Amino acid sequence: MVRLELDKVVMRRMKEDDIEMVKALIKEGCEGTENRLILHVLTRPLCLFILAVISSVLRCLVHSFILALAIPVFLLIIFLKITMPRSTGVLGSSRPYWDYVGSSYRGTQDETLQNPFSRISGKTPGTKKPRRKITPKDKDKELPTENVSPEREQEAGLVWVADCDGEILGCIFRESEKRADIRRICRVVAGSWYRREGLGRLLVHSLEQREMEAGALRVYTHVPFPSKLGEAFFRKLGYRQIGEGTDDEEDFEKNKLETPERGFLGHPLTKVFYKDL
Repeated sequence: MVRLELDKVVMRRMKEDDIEMVKALIKEGCEGTENRLILHVLTRPLCLFILAVISSVLRCLVHSFILALAIPVFLLIIFLKITMPRSTGVLGSSRPYWDYVGSSYRGTQDETLQNPFSRISGKTPGTKKPRRKITPKDKDKELPTENVSPEREQEAGLVWVADCDGEILGCIFRESEKRADIRRICRVVAGSWYRREGLGRLLVHSLEQREMEAGALRVYTHVPFPSKLGEAFFRKLGYRQIGEGTDDEEDFEKNKLETPERGFLGHPLTKVFYKDL
């Protein structure tokens, strides 16, 4: 754990040079999530019943109780490993991948989110380009230049990174505007050395402030089903789970359009939370 001075953090748009580091952050942040989701699906009553039926049939064919139990479970795990990333995407996004290049080119690249801690301390955070040794191999490698059309920019959504002295500490994803006055946070990631320091809360609050100034009235976010930590995090920030409490008719109609992602046999893989700005 590293003590983080939040007033020095700059929340800026992701650039093309940041893509690989952002991907590494996401891989680190979602470690174990897929396995927990698979375990969640395997332990649902309907899934257990189907596995028991298949095992009973195999018991008559393979004449081995252990194989009859292991084969259907093993095949189902492989099936879920292959299909689950396509259904969950970026933490609630139905897309199987994220258009990082499109995100890095969309809109004003020099735009930053407001950091309330810098106003309190009176400091003006600045970014430094990280030092990097250039090797002969790097000279031969050049980032591919892709043609990013306005349509691709609009569909890509936005990625913001938390930068402190040239080091990327975390990131937050916001999906493209598909409904008026509605925004959707797809992923919030903080580096393992900077967790429980308020970085995730700073990213969410700053993005909410920006979207509220842009006219958004409500923000949705999806949390993987077994993630108690993710649920507690968003509840502390004022988010409510859909279906909790009493919603008026207008809220009910809005929430009907935001459904949880579902996987094998229609089991929900995410819980949907929302917050009115």
